[in-house]
Order: sequence, then C-alpha cells, then structure tokens
Amino acid sequence: MQALASPLRLRILSSLRTRQRTVTELSELLNAGQTTVSNHLRLLRHLGLVNGDRHGRHVHYTLFDEHINELLDEAVGHLKHLPQIQ
Repeated sequence: MQALASPLRLRILSSLRTRQRTVTELSELLNAGQTTVSNHLRLLRHLGLVNGDRHGRHVHYTLFDEHINELLDEAVGHLKHLPQIQ
C-alpha cells in the first residue's frame, strides 16, 4: 500500500502498464523531474513492483508481473466506492 500512497507512483505504474519506459520517457510523459521519477522508481523496485533492465546507458522499467495490473485495477476500482469528501 505504501507504493499506492503517492499519486506520482500511481501514474508511473499506470504508464508502465502499456510498455517499458526509461526514466527520461517517464519524466517527459508525467511532466516530473528525472530525479523525482528516479527516486520513486527506486522505491517501486525495492517494493518488488517494477523491474529495471539495463540496455547500454539506459534502464528500461517494466511492471514486475501481471499481478501489478490487477492490484492497480483493484485500487482504482475501490476509489469509486469511497464517499466523496466535501
């Protein structure tokens, strides 16, 4: 649940659902600094939610496995059932 506590980490995980991406690609896509994205990816790797494969100078990140997609679907689906805060 720690991984889902940050909106940026959720956006990173959602971005990795479709294909692998580098820090640079994620930074541009999410309009966030590379250092910030890199720090969040380090935590996501530590939590076992993403993998990083080095190709030359770049690391290509992917979701660890299909279960992460299911986790994201459940988390987002659960938000629909929470009462709206005024």
